Amino acid sequence: MFEVGFDLLLILILTGFIAGFVDAIAGGGGLITLPVLLLAGSAPVEALATNKVQGIFGSGTATYTYAKKGLVDLRTQWKPALLSFGASFVGAILITVLPVGWIRLVLPFLLIAVALFFAFKPGLDDVDRVARMGPVAFMFIVVPLIGGYDGLLGPGTGSFFMIAFVMLAGYGVLRATAYTKLLNFASNVGGLVAFSLVATPWWFTGLAMGAAQMAGAMCGARVAMRGGAKVIKPLLVITSTALAIKLLLDWF
Repeated sequence: MFEVGFDLLLILILTGFIAGFVDAIAGGGGLITLPVLLLAGSAPVEALATNKVQGIFGSGTATYTYAKKGLVDLRTQWKPALLSFGASFVGAILITVLPVGWIRLVLPFLLIAVALFFAFKPGLDDVDRVARMGPVAFMFIVVPLIGGYDGLLGPGTGSFFMIAFVMLAGYGVLRATAYTKLLNFASNVGGLVAFSLVATPWWFTGLAMGAAQMAGAMCGARVAMRGGAKVIKPLLVITSTALAIKLLLDWF
């Protein structure tokens, strides 16, 4: 029934749990799961599609956990989530026709900038601040840009949503993390729908990884809510830096 052998399946399930834990706190779960799917023998487009299958469980569980604690208001955020879904769907459909080479070139440096910002910016905590951009402009400019990027390429989407919520929307670090999971969940679903039209995901393997992602995401969200910015910031710096290093190594 599964697309891989039992030993590989166990490795992928463990990978899904770890990715769910990390992603619920700081994003970057795809950095963990996508290379392992490729090493397991999945074709690149299959790997991207399967990664979306298992990713929606982790981001969905994290969103639910944060919303249950009152950190996400789903009644007011369904419109940005819908835009994130639509933008990711379009991005995934256009991946074969748009020039993405230049994005791959600048992406590592953007991620390093994100890591440096959260590492050295003073005063970053869980307290909301004055927004630099209104909610309507944020919804119609920032959300489609990052959601579309998630469908087009994907690595670092959580980090980009995080820094946008902190710098532009004025959210505290914990609240920014919670809302990032909601929009990342929506973009994962949009990307999955689009990829399903052009590729065949490893459905059974992806669902098994997704179950592990749910457990990891629940644990990660609880750790984040207990520790707040003191836990989220260091892990965000680590994941952004690790992803930047991986992308730089891919050049060579």
